[in-house]
Amino acid sequence: MFGKMLIANRGEVAVRVIRACKEMGIETVAVYSEADADALHVVMADESYCIGGPLAKDSYLNMDSLVTLAKRTGASAIHPGYGMLAENADFAQLCEENDIVFVGPDSGVMRKMGQKETAREIAKEAGVMVTPGSECLADAGAALAAAEEIGYPVILKARLGGGGRGIRVVRSAEEMTNAFDAVRKEAMSSFGDDGVFLEMYLENVKHIEVQLISDRQGNVVVLGDRDCSVQRRNQKLIEECPAPALPETLREQLYGAAKRLAERVGYVTVGTVEFLVKDDRYWFMEMNTRLQVEHSVTEMVSGIDIVEWQIRTAAGVPLSFTQEDVGVKRHAIECRICAESGANCMPQTGKVEMLHIPGGVDVRFDSALYQNCTVTPYYDSMLGKLVVCADTRDGAIRKMKCALSEFVLVGVENNREMHMRFMEDGEFRGGTYDTGLCRRVL
Repeated sequence: MFGKMLIANRGEVAVRVIRACKEMGIETVAVYSEADADALHVVMADESYCIGGPLAKDSYLNMDSLVTLAKRTGASAIHPGYGMLAENADFAQLCEENDIVFVGPDSGVMRKMGQKETAREIAKEAGVMVTPGSECLADAGAALAAAEEIGYPVILKARLGGGGRGIRVVRSAEEMTNAFDAVRKEAMSSFGDDGVFLEMYLENVKHIEVQLISDRQGNVVVLGDRDCSVQRRNQKLIEECPAPALPETLREQLYGAAKRLAERVGYVTVGTVEFLVKDDRYWFMEMNTRLQVEHSVTEMVSGIDIVEWQIRTAAGVPLSFTQEDVGVKRHAIECRICAESGANCMPQTGKVEMLHIPGGVDVRFDSALYQNCTVTPYYDSMLGKLVVCADTRDGAIRKMKCALSEFVLVGVENNREMHMRFMEDGEFRGGTYDTGLCRRVL
């Protein structure tokens, strides 16, 4: 097992990884930008170092600085968290070249599955259905030609990245040029690669993902599935495990498809395969080669510490459990608490003047917030994840309503009231909702 690990991230996920390392007896090295000098992860780690200015490109995305610091402090591994460099194959390769373990799949696998058009081909080879789509597009003219062949609406996607960035739905030829230019610009800004491709756009579908973990000995175990269909502008707001209103036969098909894909590429550590589901059909969307924000709901239901086992499998430790040991008998729901205005959902900043975190059995708030901390404009607006678990879905919804009513955050405008609206919405409570729910509720 690793003796010391550098966490190449910030905020909630850095805190989460530090906690796991402490429980495992691993020393931690935190990095921070000038804007994060007073951040919680800075004081929690055994060692902390400032690596640059407030902008992520000057600090958290500086690959050479991160690797140099890891070597200087004697850290034998780097955990990338999620976002930032978590799915950057060049960073994973740089770690490998410097004999530092990157906590994730190797750079070759990450490169294959990170390039979405390549991942689609691998999925087809593994017998997994994909939507009609294009190869990487040279320009808007090529995008127009591909869209004419596939049929509108289509969705333009950055070939790299995730988190809802680098995506535009195009409903007519007149929209294509502006949308293509916007996606290419956002892709280069967010991921350092302006490659764009397109797919047929499926409306009002369920967004279902399968959480898996695998070791270097070839064992692949599915830890469960999640419904992530409550989305606004391609950003997930609520996740639940397991997905409601999903036929068991279809659930088993999704599990089988995810395992085949992981085995096909020799995947190691934690990963998530995302699908679009409509009635009794499903289509592969992408594979996230990293820890996901919503891993918490799967932990609550499965009882398995996903971050701990991500670290263990990266160190070469074989899984101590099999598929038969994993049960999904309870239900968990996660609400992402974000710093945003209620009127136009724009990101907000401010100082936390008062903070009360809900408590009780099976209530969890993953966050880096604390009294008097300052929320800056430089990073993602998510403040934390409120997660509850109960024996039934109805029980989980009731528990979430109680937790939301108890949650108090003064000083930074946030979306607590929005989540309460979802918990009281009939379509959400029925479990049959799809990706169009936000348009109908908000």
